[in-house]
Amino acid sequence: MKIDKDTAVTLRFTVAESTGKVIENGKTPISYLHGGYDNLLPKIEAALQDQEVGFKAKLELAPEDAFGLRDESLLRTISKKDFPPGVKVGASLQGHTDAGEEKIYTVLKIKGDQVMLDGNHPLAGKSLLVGLQVLEIRAATAEEITHGHVHGDHGHQH
Repeated sequence: MKIDKDTAVTLRFTVAESTGKVIENGKTPISYLHGGYDNLLPKIEAALQDQEVGFKAKLELAPEDAFGLRDESLLRTISKKDFPPGVKVGASLQGHTDAGEEKIYTVLKIKGDQVMLDGNHPLAGKSLLVGLQVLEIRAATAEEITHGHVHGDHGHQH
């Protein structure tokens, strides 16, 4: 069977920054629903289209093809009194952009009574090296297609 729209694909997936720093070691296989469900980055999904079990690839993704360029307008400095007690560096908090869109912000720094936040994805602006190995391909179930993701082993659990 080949990877195509509405196939459930299990693969081993490694990710490293261009510096070699490992982000995902690929020890635990992942499963995803192929075919434009936003479960993988588009360049990765395109590389997997029409491939079969055993396919291996190494991809170099520019920031634009990975998690985008950094957007400095997503940096915020907010008064510490506007946060729940115990806010810590590295915490993720939900907030809103200037346009009112919901956004997840990461606490970068706490300095005095100010909290510095970043709404960029932690990997924004970084080139990535991605390794792929296809382990299994099967037709997705009707429920998986309706939900937009794979269920069961290495997939989403309800």
